[in-house]
Amino acid sequence: MNQVSYTQKYNWKDKRILIVEDEEINNMFFDAALSRTESELLWAKNGKEAVDIVDLTQDVDVILMDIRLPIMDGCEATRRIKKRHSEIPIIAQTAYALEGDRERILDAGCDDYLAKPIRFEELLATIDKYLAD
Repeated sequence: MNQVSYTQKYNWKDKRILIVEDEEINNMFFDAALSRTESELLWAKNGKEAVDIVDLTQDVDVILMDIRLPIMDGCEATRRIKKRHSEIPIIAQTAYALEGDRERILDAGCDDYLAKPIRFEELLATIDKYLAD
């Protein structure tokens, strides 16, 4: 996809995306994938940080939530966020796609699910489902 159509198709200028991820290499992927969308990117390295950011920031538009995280895992963080901010869409992203994981993740309150390795276009299309006006 060339840069012009990419920017036109995914322009989230007034949107704020929280990325909850503890692996630096994955953060680099998300940064590269989302940098041209003009969205504001917030970062959390564990579930507790994610809960705190959402509580303090109040205007997160979508969350990309890793499931295997230190301090507080993504499922517990999702349950806590959804309890107070049910309107925020949470997209789980995990490399651990075992039997029953998808159901467990969705039962925790995640609105969608991406299995790692995440494909660039799949990531953007999934986020766009929740950010498209």
